[in-house]
Amino acid sequence: MKTKKYFVLPVICVLIFLGLFPISAQEQKKDDILESLKEIAIIKQKVMVPMRDGVRLATDIYRPKTDKPVPVILSKTPYNFNPWRDGELNTGTYERAYDLVKRGYALAVQNERGRYYSEGQWKILGAPRTDGYDAIKWLSERPWSNGKVGLTGCSSSAEWQMGVAALDPPGLTAIVPMGFGAGIGRMGEFYEQGNFYRGGVHQMLMTAWLYDYGFIQTDKHRPTFPKDMTRMERVKLSKYFDLAAEVPDVDWSEALRHLPLMDIIQNLGGPRSVYREMIQRKPDDPAWYKGGLYHDDMPFHVPSLWFISWYDISISPNLALVNYIRRSAEDPVVAKNQYAVVAPVLHCAFTRMSKETLVGERNVGDARFETEKLVYEWFDYWLKGEDNGILEKTPHFQYYTMGRNEWKSSKNWPPEKAEMVTFYLNSQGNANSVFGDGVLSTKRPGPEDHPDEFTYDPDYPVPTHGGGFCCMGSNFEPGSFDQRQIEARDDVLVYSTDPLEEGIEISGPVEITLYVSSDVKDTDFTVKLVDVYPDGRAYNLCDTIQRVRYRKGYDKEVFMEEGEVYKVPVSSMSTSNYFAPGHRIRIEVSSSNFPRYARNLNTGGNNYDEKEGVVAHNKVHHSDVYPSQIRVSAVKNK
Repeated sequence: MKTKKYFVLPVICVLIFLGLFPISAQEQKKDDILESLKEIAIIKQKVMVPMRDGVRLATDIYRPKTDKPVPVILSKTPYNFNPWRDGELNTGTYERAYDLVKRGYALAVQNERGRYYSEGQWKILGAPRTDGYDAIKWLSERPWSNGKVGLTGCSSSAEWQMGVAALDPPGLTAIVPMGFGAGIGRMGEFYEQGNFYRGGVHQMLMTAWLYDYGFIQTDKHRPTFPKDMTRMERVKLSKYFDLAAEVPDVDWSEALRHLPLMDIIQNLGGPRSVYREMIQRKPDDPAWYKGGLYHDDMPFHVPSLWFISWYDISISPNLALVNYIRRSAEDPVVAKNQYAVVAPVLHCAFTRMSKETLVGERNVGDARFETEKLVYEWFDYWLKGEDNGILEKTPHFQYYTMGRNEWKSSKNWPPEKAEMVTFYLNSQGNANSVFGDGVLSTKRPGPEDHPDEFTYDPDYPVPTHGGGFCCMGSNFEPGSFDQRQIEARDDVLVYSTDPLEEGIEISGPVEITLYVSSDVKDTDFTVKLVDVYPDGRAYNLCDTIQRVRYRKGYDKEVFMEEGEVYKVPVSSMSTSNYFAPGHRIRIEVSSSNFPRYARNLNTGGNNYDEKEGVVAHNKVHHSDVYPSQIRVSAVKNK
């Protein structure tokens, strides 16, 4: 196990500043790699950009050698972009800067407050709205800027963009957010609050992420530099110290099992972080609305090109956000100019689509897409004013339909030709496992209720096997995988159609309503949509979960009573998949998908501060009175 890195700098700082620290061979190599960039760019690293409260954010700026003003692309990140890391050169930023400068743009890469060489205290999505506003305004006012700023980046470099777009800072002209789900708070029916929840259940990826990136958030793990340190002194220092803490390796398959939930990071020896406070918030806690998350009561002021993944963390809230802006933006130019690309990839893999694109185990064919070309054309139009016809030739929604393995387009989402089709759950009471009698049919069940019962033991949860997530370490691989091993469990209810005589394309939302009962006060229900091949392979498409106490809304908790049957709307899913003739449509229903989602301990208590759970005996009902069902967006093709 690695140990944490602590920084004791004074003696080495003096040597560096006096020029007595020897220049290494690697530094010379850096100069060689930089040569092509230096020929075309003015490079200013560790520029300390002031925020309104006096905190300064470390920013590297690369701009063309020209007297003409140029547009600026800003990438703001909590991650380490320092070129020198542990004495080794990372040229990714230089290569990116060269490409942008060559095209006539200035690139600014900036660390969030409290990260690496930026000043202040870091808070996850705590102050990015005002910090982003101030950074954009500062860049737009530089004498070498044409006054137009665009934003780009994936994941944490994208999630702050919505919040700042709501403030309409001077100079902000166009954005390209990719994999941006953790920046969405409340969006219509979704109360994910930055991917912290789904269906009122904690998404465990946030536990792992906050541990891995929490080690440098405190002054204990990063030095404070004097205000009068010059820019060049910081540059010299950064060649030898990137300020990255070494995070201990973790076996997350074991670490995430620790109870109580609130002590997982502490149990790993991690620093005190915001996680312990966040895990105690409920899905509609007022604290979620005080930070940098974007919510559906906020304005939006900028044309946007959104990149979304079918196997990312929050596909449904992402699509709901695009639709919300198109519907609600006050400026008709902004409302009209929202474009989305939905790709068959994992988190932030938009440039890695190939002739044989694998997402997990499933081959989804030739998904190649000219991502970079589209992004550059987008910025060329909005930031340079080039009349390149991008708005006319680009569909508002470009999405990849798996199974057909082809790119499709639509003016709206869901596609115009989509119609909701209902499939009902049915059985003779023995839908347990793939060997049971669960049926999925468009025929409504009869009057008799033959509920399917299973035992949910929090100590023996259904294991996560693929899905739309990220950032949970090497123990858990996202994507699409054969689910037959999962479906062999008795605590997984399996409902399948007969082999399809005609193919059906499902593109759009997948809505679920279950009628359930239990012998505990509170439990969860999970749902997974699966494409079953004629040879039996069962590939997961999307999954979700719902905590029953939130069935009437996330602003209230309503517990169950034994013997009562409850209607539970489950947090909806989204996909685009063609089920070919001979395939079957299947859903799995259970009460756990761990550690994708935190386990419900079934007590009706807080869950986050409990060490012991109880076993739940859960039932799914299906009859004319209790019509458990899924509703899918079926697209009629010519």
